[in-house]
Amino acid sequence: MEKIRLALLSGGDSSEREVSLSSGNQVYNALDRDKYQITRYDPKTDLLKIVKDADKIDAALLILHGPNGEDGTIQGLLDLLKIPYQGAGVMGSSVAMNKVAAKKLYQQADIPVPAYLYFEKHEKLDTDTCLQTLGLPLVVKPANAGSSVGIAIVNDERELSSAIKKAFEQDSLILLEEYIRGIELTCGVLGNIKLEPLPVIEIIPGHEYDFFDYKAKYVAGATEEICPARINDIVKDQVQALAVAAHKALFLKGYSRTDIILKDKNLYVLETNTIPGMTETSLYPQAANAAGYSFSGLLDRLISLAMDKE
Repeated sequence: MEKIRLALLSGGDSSEREVSLSSGNQVYNALDRDKYQITRYDPKTDLLKIVKDADKIDAALLILHGPNGEDGTIQGLLDLLKIPYQGAGVMGSSVAMNKVAAKKLYQQADIPVPAYLYFEKHEKLDTDTCLQTLGLPLVVKPANAGSSVGIAIVNDERELSSAIKKAFEQDSLILLEEYIRGIELTCGVLGNIKLEPLPVIEIIPGHEYDFFDYKAKYVAGATEEICPARINDIVKDQVQALAVAAHKALFLKGYSRTDIILKDKNLYVLETNTIPGMTETSLYPQAANAAGYSFSGLLDRLISLAMDKE
């Protein structure tokens, strides 16, 4: 069997570069050498090399996070070069990365979301109005960032101005959102035309973390992740249906992972990840493993979906 000439992209120039490189190393080690001839590229330094090598690449596997990796930028380049890749295209990547755009699309699809306001850097922001509208606590986050970078939970109105300043350091568009304390759940979706919702995972950050922030995500042992989640079948079906609905609402393809909060039997969609974390112990591979996919088998499936072989 002729090997697939696979470009593995990781690194990039976002604040999540180190996470991307670490994930890329694990993916590289897990890929089946009998199936793939693998060449690694770092978009921070190798964009010209990707262009020059385009006619020698059958497919690309993107293990990138944050701006210029998950927002449609690299996807647009690969489209121009006619290189297939796993996951969402330019439009889906762009709107899912922008939390404000995603919320508007969720709402149009009747997907429940927490109450929110959004502001651009040049706008005058009336903190009193924000507090009256959303109450306390509330969440402040950059619109275009991942891995919880720049996010703060504001419990006291005196903290709001500094949280807004911190978020604006990451992006020129920020989101203020009602804070809903409940059970944190996440659900993956896999497939192009026939969408397969994966088992739901329950996320329990350690007591020292207010939410599933950057440290809670990446410090070993900081968070307990339970798969399948400790929810009844009715709620499980509702969570999976919302994950599929979010995937469709954002025009996604291949795979995604949607984060959801459960409070008092009500579910709220927070955001959808178009390139979920891809270490062997990351949330998406954990759910895929519970559904019967080994880590290398999951990578095979994603590459197959990228090349539209199923």
